Amino acid sequence: MHHPEPTRDVPFRSSYPWVVVGLLWMCGFLNYADRQALSAVFPQLSAEFHLTDAHLGTLSSAFMLLYASTSPLTGHAVDRLSRRVLIPAGLAFWSLICAGTGMARSFGQLVTLRAAEGLGESFYFPASMSVLADYHGPETRSRAMSLHQTSVYIGTAGGWALGGGLGAIAGWRTPFWGLGIAGLVYAFFLAVVLIEPRRGGAKSRTAKNAELLDEEVALAGDANPPPLLTKVAAIVDNPVAVMLLMVFIGANFVAAGFLTWLPSLVGRGFDLGLASSAVASTIWPLSSVPGAICGGWLADRAARRFRGGRILVQALGLLLAAPFVLLIAWAPSVLVLEVALLGAGLCKGIYDANIFASVYDVVRVEDRGTAAGLMNTVGWSGGFVAPIALGFASERFGLPSAIAWSSVVYLLTAVLAVAAARVAERQSSGITS
Repeated sequence: MHHPEPTRDVPFRSSYPWVVVGLLWMCGFLNYADRQALSAVFPQLSAEFHLTDAHLGTLSSAFMLLYASTSPLTGHAVDRLSRRVLIPAGLAFWSLICAGTGMARSFGQLVTLRAAEGLGESFYFPASMSVLADYHGPETRSRAMSLHQTSVYIGTAGGWALGGGLGAIAGWRTPFWGLGIAGLVYAFFLAVVLIEPRRGGAKSRTAKNAELLDEEVALAGDANPPPLLTKVAAIVDNPVAVMLLMVFIGANFVAAGFLTWLPSLVGRGFDLGLASSAVASTIWPLSSVPGAICGGWLADRAARRFRGGRILVQALGLLLAAPFVLLIAWAPSVLVLEVALLGAGLCKGIYDANIFASVYDVVRVEDRGTAAGLMNTVGWSGGFVAPIALGFASERFGLPSAIAWSSVVYLLTAVLAVAAARVAERQSSGITS
């Protein structure tokens, strides 16, 4: 039987919800830095273990396979267990695995460790997004989540920079040891300072949203939540939620391809060394920071006007990103490449800022953890396919051609996002879709 976890009174009530954003921001940074350090040292791994592009793609896909396949279970656990325990415990587990990656002595060990790290990290986003949603109501939810989302970009850039820089100086194992130890230390700190919020307890200043959140609090008080399959069935019965899941598949296909292959694309295309190609690649995630902040602000304003507002902001980001992705693949010079990376990153941030906030607008509060887990499972199925697919395509057609086709995926997902926004608006107006 489910027993609601105890909560503590929140100090500094006006500011602590934003303190939580900062606390989770560092956790999100470590989450992505641990992931991306690997792709920065692909050349060294290839030389030491005699790996092809298909092998390198398999390393990234092993992580995503476990990450995606376990996310429904971890998301369901988030709906039932204390998040202030799950988040530090998950961080400690994946940090330990990250440190262990630096001790791998074969390709098989690398694959196994990367898969295990995916299991540990699968707890984080369902738990952290659920916590943020309970600290921030509809008026500030996108802004809070977009600020947290910047940790993904800084973490990606940090993982590449640390991986490439330390790898070039001290070998590819060093960045994994450093990131793993840092994560373990932070996990102990987070376990002490993070406070569990009341589920559905975020407050709103507007009458309309106050009514919505009163209903959310009532729903969150169920001491006997339904089983996982019942929750999943309720989510997939909502056409808007299903369409957002499909959009996430396409967006993640492109993102996973870039996360895996961008340093290699830059290094091979312009004959840059390990550290230089990794640092140049950081333009893409770093430029997503202002994009995410802008996307969160736009989405909170749009959501006050109509139910599908956040989704339309996402569609805008995807549509504008497509030509920049094509330009990245075929950039004739480093300058053009940097401009294309800047544009693609800005637009990606606009989309990413609202991934979970858009879904939370259309699912019940007690299903948020499960919904986030399902998003990761379905979305990262596209992420699982991308590294291997692009690796094989690279061996046959070249890496630029493989990346170029990603622009088509962005265009298709933008169209689907617009359709989802229209359906959401019809639902709110009482019109069946």
